[in-house]
Amino acid sequence: MIAIAQLMIVLDATIVNIALPSAQRDLGISDGNRQWVITAYTLAFGGLLLLGGRIGDLFGRKRTFTVGLLGFALASAIGGAAVDPGMLFAARALQGAFGAVLAPSALSLLSNTFADPRERSTAFGIYGAIAGGGAAIGLISGGLLTEYLDWRWCLYVNVPIAVAAALAAFYLLRRDHIEKSHRVKLDLRGAVLGCGGLLTIVYGTSEASSRGWSDSLVLGCLLGGAALLTLFALVERRTAHALLPTHIVGNRNRGGAALSVGLAVIGMFGLFLFLTYYLQVVKHYSPVRAGVSFLPMTAAIVLSSTGIAARLMTRVPTRNLIVPGLLLAACGMAWLTQMKVDSPWAGMVLPAEILLGAGMGLVFMPSMSLATLGVARHEVGAASATLNTAQQVGGSIGTALLNTIAASATTAYLVTRNAADPFIRARGAVHGYAVATTVAVGILLLAAVIAFLVVDHRPGPGGAADAEGAESTARAIA
Repeated sequence: MIAIAQLMIVLDATIVNIALPSAQRDLGISDGNRQWVITAYTLAFGGLLLLGGRIGDLFGRKRTFTVGLLGFALASAIGGAAVDPGMLFAARALQGAFGAVLAPSALSLLSNTFADPRERSTAFGIYGAIAGGGAAIGLISGGLLTEYLDWRWCLYVNVPIAVAAALAAFYLLRRDHIEKSHRVKLDLRGAVLGCGGLLTIVYGTSEASSRGWSDSLVLGCLLGGAALLTLFALVERRTAHALLPTHIVGNRNRGGAALSVGLAVIGMFGLFLFLTYYLQVVKHYSPVRAGVSFLPMTAAIVLSSTGIAARLMTRVPTRNLIVPGLLLAACGMAWLTQMKVDSPWAGMVLPAEILLGAGMGLVFMPSMSLATLGVARHEVGAASATLNTAQQVGGSIGTALLNTIAASATTAYLVTRNAADPFIRARGAVHGYAVATTVAVGILLLAAVIAFLVVDHRPGPGGAADAEGAESTARAIA
C-alpha cells in the first residue's frame, strides 16, 4: 500500500511526458506554455515538501497519508477531465501539492512500521526500487495509455489506485492521531521562508530550460531562492518548534544521504530526458517501444535494491553500498557518451541502462533508510521531507541544467555544418546528448566523493543496534 502510493507519486512525474504532445494538440496549448504541464507539478511538489512533512508530524501520518491519497485522486480526475490549458495546469499543481503531503507521510510510515533490521532492509529495498524505477515505469505506462487509449488516462489511472490505497490505509494502518494538547505549533515563518525559497529555486531551474541560465529572471529566482533559504536556516536555529530542526540535516549521515540522492537524481533525470528524445526522435521508436526500452533499467534497479542492497545493509557500512553504486551509475553514463546516431540499442543503450540501474539501486535504498534512522517519532516527517526535497530539486535542476548544456552543444555543432540536412541535425542532437552526459558523469563522481567523505554509518552488532535505538527513542517521545 505504501509502495503503491510512492509509485504513483514518482511515475506521475514522467507519465505525462509522453502524453504531452497529444494533450497539447487536444487542448490547444501553445509551445511556450506546454512546459507548465510538467512545471506546475514539480513546482508545487518540490516547493511544499517541507511543509507537507511537518503537517504529518503535527496531525498524524495515517491521517495525512489518507488525505494525500484522496486529494491526489481528486486532482487527477480534474486533470483528466480538463477542457482547457488552465484547468490542466491547475490540476497538475494540485497533484503536486497533495503529493507533497503524501510522499513524506509514506516514508515516515515505512520508517515507523518496520523496526526490525531485516524487515526494515527488505521494506526499504522495495521502496528504493520504486523510487529509482518509478520514473521509467511512468514512461512505459504513458506510452501504452497514450497509444492505445487516450492521454487523459495518464491522469485517470491514478484515481482507482489512490482510492484503493486510501481505503487500505484507513483499515490497515495503526491510528497515530495526535491530540491537540500534544501538538507543537506550526512554524509559520519557517514555512513561508523554506517553501518560498524552494518554490523560487524550482521555478528558476524550470525556466532555465527555455530561457537559459544567464536570463535575468532565472538568475533572480536562483539568487532570491538562495537568500530565502539562508534566512530560513538562520530562523530555524532560533525557533523552538522548527519546520526543519537543524540537527536533522546537520547529522552527517542524513545530510550525506540527501546530497547523494539529490546529485544522483540530477544524472538519472538527464538519462531519461536524453534517451527519450534519442529513441523517439533520432531512432524513430514509437512511444510504447521507447517506454519498453527502459524496462531493463527498471529491472536492474529492483534486483539491485532488493537482491543486493537489502541483504547487505545490515552487514556492511552504508558507504560501501552508496559509493560503489554511484561509481557503477557513472560507468553507465560514461558508456552513453559514445552514443552515435546509428548505435544499436542492444550494444549501446542496454549496457548503460543495466549499469545505471544496478548502481541506483545501491544508492536509493540505503539512503532512504538513513534519512529517517534514529529520528524521533515527532520529527520523522521532517526528515522524510528532506530526502524527498533533495530528490525533487535534484530532478528539476538536472532536467534544466543538462537540457541547457545539450541544447548549447547542439547549436555550436550545427553552426559550421549544413543544418538543413536531417542526418546532420540528428548527429548534432546526439552530440549535445553526449556532451551533457559527460557532465552527468562528473556529477555522479562528485556524489561518490561526497558520500565517501561524509557518510560513516555502520550497522550495530547483528545489524540491530540502530533500529533498536530508533525504536526506543520513538517510544520515549510518544
